[in-house]
Amino acid sequence: MANLKQVAERAGVSPATVSRYLNGTLSLPEPTREAIENAIRALNYHPNPFARSLSRGRTDQIQMVVPEIKAPFFAALVAAVENAAFERGQELAISVTLNRPGREQRYLDSVSDRHVDGLIFVTNHPEVAPLKSRIDAARRVVLLDEDVPGATAPRLFCDNDSGGYLAGQYLARHGHRAIGVIGTGDEMHSGAARFQGFSRALDDSADGGYRVHRKAGSYTIEDGSRLCAELLDEHPGITAIFAMSDELVIGTLDELARRDLRVPDDISIIGFDDILPLDYFATPITAIRQPVEALGAKAVEILLNTDWEDPAACSRVEILPVTLVERSSVASVPPAPQATVQHESNR
Repeated sequence: MANLKQVAERAGVSPATVSRYLNGTLSLPEPTREAIENAIRALNYHPNPFARSLSRGRTDQIQMVVPEIKAPFFAALVAAVENAAFERGQELAISVTLNRPGREQRYLDSVSDRHVDGLIFVTNHPEVAPLKSRIDAARRVVLLDEDVPGATAPRLFCDNDSGGYLAGQYLARHGHRAIGVIGTGDEMHSGAARFQGFSRALDDSADGGYRVHRKAGSYTIEDGSRLCAELLDEHPGITAIFAMSDELVIGTLDELARRDLRVPDDISIIGFDDILPLDYFATPITAIRQPVEALGAKAVEILLNTDWEDPAACSRVEILPVTLVERSSVASVPPAPQATVQHESNR
């Protein structure tokens, strides 16, 4: 296999000239560029990517850590990040933690060890305290979707609070007063913000008379079925359910089908994420849509453009807007007598 020195000899230039030309750090006259390119083709020379990385002090590889890859939201997020990384000439290494803190900590160490240029980090569990020191040590980490409180890192979220507000406002506008909410508890950034926005929408409504029954678990199909069953057993009068993820929507629909309850005739549903093709369900599902492609592109942009020596840049928080996608899973119900808003939370 040809080496850099042989290319330089054939082109009639020094090895340093060839190296700087290939790295894009040297502007050459057209004849010299042609001589180098001709030598590369004639010798079938392929630069060693690892040697080039060492010489430039970077790997041109970034890493993305996600809890899992089979969940629709995480799969879409990985695809969005990979596409954005490719457009910027970066390779993406994907690591799956299965929500195990030990794995998360190990992958964070890969940044400290400079095996990659930076890391986009997504966690999905509340036990995040041990991660703070690892993130602070790694430095070149962007937190995406969920938070690690106290860690020094740029953060990128969708507008969970506004999404919850849109969901609550929509159900209130359709006359729902007894509402079930299933998602994560307040220990998770997304779940807390979505429920906060949802509650504020009902508080802002002039109608009043709301009873909100909350069940907390994880964003899984299994928990969707389980939490929906608990809601219906304990509060049979609810007329609508706010499910905080696509998978929770699927679990909810599964449990409703077991009970022969129809959507929206017997009970209404509004979801969150809108990654799955919810418009192809038997009853198309109204949902709050997360801007997944924009989240992926912005995460890569932040990772590559952040000045890691600037404390303000390393503490920035960016929030991308969400939208309400109206379909046919929410029906209107007759108005109820006015009363105060009541919140019940079962963990």
